[in-house]
Amino acid sequence: MRAVCAAALCGAVLIGTTTLRAADTKTYQVTGPVLALTPTTITVQKGEDKWEVARKDSTKVTGKLAVGAKVTIQYTMVAEEVEVKEATKAKAKK
Repeated sequence: MRAVCAAALCGAVLIGTTTLRAADTKTYQVTGPVLALTPTTITVQKGEDKWEVARKDSTKVTGKLAVGAKVTIQYTMVAEEVEVKEATKAKAKK
C-alpha cells in the first residue's frame, strides 16, 4: 500500500511541476499566409514583414499546411544559450 501511495505522490509532483513550468512560458501568435515551408520552418507574411518560425516533428498541425494557406501559429520564445559578458569599465575623465 505504501508503494502505491508513494507512486501516486510522485506522479502528482511530476504533473504539478510540468504544469507550473508551462505556466511560466508566455505564448505568442502570428497570423498570415504561408510563403514557404521546409521540414524545420514555416515562413509567414505578416503585413510588410516575413516571419520565419521553427518547427519540429512534434509540432501539431490542424488542417492542410501548404504555401498560400492562411495560418495562425502559436509559438514561445525560449533561450537556448545565455552568455554573460563582463561590464566594461568607464574611461576615466582627464
